[in-house]
Amino acid sequence: MAAVTQWLASAAADRDRAGLVRRTDSARNPQTRPHLLDLASNDYLGLADDPRLKAAATDAVARYGTGARASRVVTGTTAAHDDLEHALTTLTGRPACLAFSSGYTANIGLLTALGDPDTLIVSDAHVHASLIDGARLSRSPVAICPHSDLDALDALLRTRTQRRALVVVESVYSVLGDAADLPRIAALCDSRDALLVVDEAHGVGVRGDGRGAVHAAGLAGAEHVVVTATLSKALGAQGGAVLGSPLLREHLVTTARTFVFDTALAPAAAAAAAAACRIVAAEPERVAALHEAAATIAGAAGVDVAPGAVQSIPIGAPDVALAAATTLHERGVVVGCFRPPSVPDGISRLRLTARATVDLGRAASAAALAARLALAPVGVDA
Repeated sequence: MAAVTQWLASAAADRDRAGLVRRTDSARNPQTRPHLLDLASNDYLGLADDPRLKAAATDAVARYGTGARASRVVTGTTAAHDDLEHALTTLTGRPACLAFSSGYTANIGLLTALGDPDTLIVSDAHVHASLIDGARLSRSPVAICPHSDLDALDALLRTRTQRRALVVVESVYSVLGDAADLPRIAALCDSRDALLVVDEAHGVGVRGDGRGAVHAAGLAGAEHVVVTATLSKALGAQGGAVLGSPLLREHLVTTARTFVFDTALAPAAAAAAAAACRIVAAEPERVAALHEAAATIAGAAGVDVAPGAVQSIPIGAPDVALAAATTLHERGVVVGCFRPPSVPDGISRLRLTARATVDLGRAASAAALAARLALAPVGVDA
């Protein structure tokens, strides 16, 4: 036990010296500190506080209780789960859906259920940790493709020795905020007999009038495209989903370990997410307001506007990023502070996320300050 304690203490000291300490700090929560300007959360459409989602969740608690009580394949499936899956297929245009307890478990469940030694997984270098973990656990050989390099992707697929292949990308990447060229990637996968897995965590509710980047690219009905999504970002709730063919859904119900052996998503979260899907479809002006906020933030920060909610300001060393984020917090602004290992290219960033309901004037002022801090030496008050 002493050896483990010493190792933990040494690791903590190393993190502190490198500026990589992370904390769970309720003082940074704009919901409990209303004076704070929220440019850090993933509530892109402002739906987490929408009274219609609250009412749907409250009704579900009254009907089903606070938890699902069991796995979906035992007694955990409720009408709220059925309604959620129907709402997601209606929103995205995908033929079938299976809801998971989180986006993380959806990604792991999908890749481990489809992977085996005769299936090559080709993963973009910038995909989320959940996809990296899923690929590692899948028993598949894994090839990392340079970010958005279609020539390298083609070469990996063309020279593979495995019968099957999965290509794993994000529609909108969570750190840099850039978008995948889905039409070209999908066409390449089709020509090379590969299944394309698109993580729409930052796409559903954001791209294509809120229906997602896959829908916007005209790929909603493509049989060789699978979508994963989280319900905890633009949809303002909790949970995850895989959207694909009915045959894929049937396969996952039996083989996805993070579905079979996990207690089902709480019915209240499922009901809230279903309500959010209907709001997104009925109120495209919310998505338009989100993109107006994104353009305002990018313009004030002096960076190119990214295609989603995430606007990224490169800032260099981790300690510079942490000092800048601390200064912003002291001035009433909460931003994301992304440092290794969260940044795929090793460059620390301030990540400012736009929201449909943000005050544009305050957001512009905060973004301008963030840009100044990114250029200032540590300890200099910008």
